[in-house]
Amino acid sequence: MYLGIEIGGTKLQLGVGAGEEAEFIDFVRLDIDGNKGAQGILAQIKSAGRTLVEKHNVTRVGYGFGGPIDGVNGIVRISHQVEGWEQFPLAEWTQNELGVPAVVRNDCDSAAYAESCFGAGREKQHLFYITSGTGVGGGLVLNRTLVGADRPAIAEIGHLRPGLDCRDSHQTVESMASGRGIETWLRNQLESDSRLDELGEARTEILLRVGNDPSQITGKTIAAAALEGNPLALEALDRATRALGWAVAQVVSLIAPEVVVIGGGVSLMGEELFFEPVRRYAEQYVFPQLRSQYEIVPAALGEDVVVYGAIALAARA
Repeated sequence: MYLGIEIGGTKLQLGVGAGEEAEFIDFVRLDIDGNKGAQGILAQIKSAGRTLVEKHNVTRVGYGFGGPIDGVNGIVRISHQVEGWEQFPLAEWTQNELGVPAVVRNDCDSAAYAESCFGAGREKQHLFYITSGTGVGGGLVLNRTLVGADRPAIAEIGHLRPGLDCRDSHQTVESMASGRGIETWLRNQLESDSRLDELGEARTEILLRVGNDPSQITGKTIAAAALEGNPLALEALDRATRALGWAVAQVVSLIAPEVVVIGGGVSLMGEELFFEPVRRYAEQYVFPQLRSQYEIVPAALGEDVVVYGAIALAARA
């Protein structure tokens, strides 16, 4: 048996499975206390992980870590959400504390591998995975093999800069297409004096939804307003899906994956608000010879996808 562990900024998930299907024989979900830093998370893994390793005769652990990693050496480079992970030797720690070897990958890589093995890409050889949520990340599977563990980063579609004028590292696809990016842009429009007359009823209607407090705007607020035809909400989503569709087109033009699988909270806005416009913009920007030679589909494995992938990576290490 194999133990898959997802380490995020707010949640810690541990699942045990054989790595042959997307299923667990045991599963533990724990909340993370960010104030305790990396040591708090490691204490949780040590406690829950030891129990699972002993109970199910686990022979290897796979990690999906929410941040940059050194996959060759099993080292966490840093976390942008929780303090204390800088250059942490997670694979070595796991061998010492749990008594089994470990494979360390980032969360998007693990999710990409899960979707390739068990999910929306299981019939394909080449897959590109995108998570579109609080941020925008990616993972690449070629010939059914996850690639990039030997590189400092790979498949970082969210960090593409859409246009030659985007010279600042913060002017990215993620800043436009992530949930946080969409919400920030809409709040800025509501607070912009230059658009008061133009926005009119659209602005008033959105403010009514959030008690006249722009800080309360969420992706759900924007999606609900867009479904009812609010022009400002529709503009926010069009801006985001155009940026992501452009980015998908660059990936397809360079790598030619058979399928682009998209998961994450923003993608849950569904076909009308998200997938249809992303597909339309991707077709507009892609190399013409590759039009209609790829699919853009929703992820299939839900919120446990990273754990499924971590188990599969451990099983195939």
